[in-house]
Formats: sequence, C-alpha cells, structure tokens
Amino acid sequence: MEGNSRVITVVCTGNICRSPMAERLLAHALAAEMDPLRSLRVRSAGLSAAVGDAPSANSVKALKAVDINLEDHRSRPFSPSIAESSDLILTMTSSHRDAIQLNFPSLGIPVYRFREWVRDGSREVPDPFGGPLDLYTETRDSLAEAVPSILNFLKKDFLQ
Repeated sequence: MEGNSRVITVVCTGNICRSPMAERLLAHALAAEMDPLRSLRVRSAGLSAAVGDAPSANSVKALKAVDINLEDHRSRPFSPSIAESSDLILTMTSSHRDAIQLNFPSLGIPVYRFREWVRDGSREVPDPFGGPLDLYTETRDSLAEAVPSILNFLKKDFLQ
C-alpha cells in the first residue's frame, strides 16, 4: 500500500482504556517523525467493545497529565472490515493476538503485542479497568515505554 494509506490498529478488550491510550501515544510520537512515519494512521478497537462508549475517566486523566487529549475517543468493536483495512495490528496481550489470529486466520498481516520489542519487563499490558488513577498511570507509562521500540520496528521492518 502507499505510505499515506497505511493503518496501524491497536486492539484491547473494551476499547475504553488501553488501546485508546496506546493509539494516542503512538500517534503523538508518529506526528513528531518525518514521512513516511508521520503519514501512518493509528486507530484503535476492542475485541469485546460496544459502539460509541466514552473512554474511562482515568484513561482521560492519565493522558491529560502528559498533554494528550482522549476526551473525543469513542469505542468501536474490532470487525472484519477493521481487520482487513489494517496493515499492522498491535494488541495489549497474547490472548488478544491469539484471538485475532484464530478468528481471522487468512488475514495475512502482522499481529504483534504493543510491547513486543521492549527489552525488559512483561510484553503484556494488564487491563486497568475499574482501578485507581495510579494503575492507569502505570498503564500509560508501560505503553509509552514501548513507543520507541515500535518506532524502531516501523523504520527497520514495517516500512521496508
């Protein structure tokens, strides 16, 4: 596909906590890069998401603390059309990745965990849903920690 139409889809369960935070953090980092990185589109969806739910209040607060707005996000379910219009899928956990690969066996695009290339620590991003703001802040920081390794992957392997 052409550089300006490539889409990265970030996936979690409900699309109101982790994947929206990851989407905005990654999009923010890509906006600071040169093309072709800057032209990549990032969106998010949830494997069990409803249509149109607002993000969790603590997700909004956790991103607001780093000057990123999440208030306008609305949840969307991961669907065949979203899967087929993605060029790369990044999930929060191995079980999300496995569910996508099981339900879309002929998808033919890479599906990785968001923290796939982080050197230290877990590759999984636990769900902070219903937890205190501190837990959402930890989740935000875990996602932000992964962004440089994702940018490196995009430069070295994805855009080649």
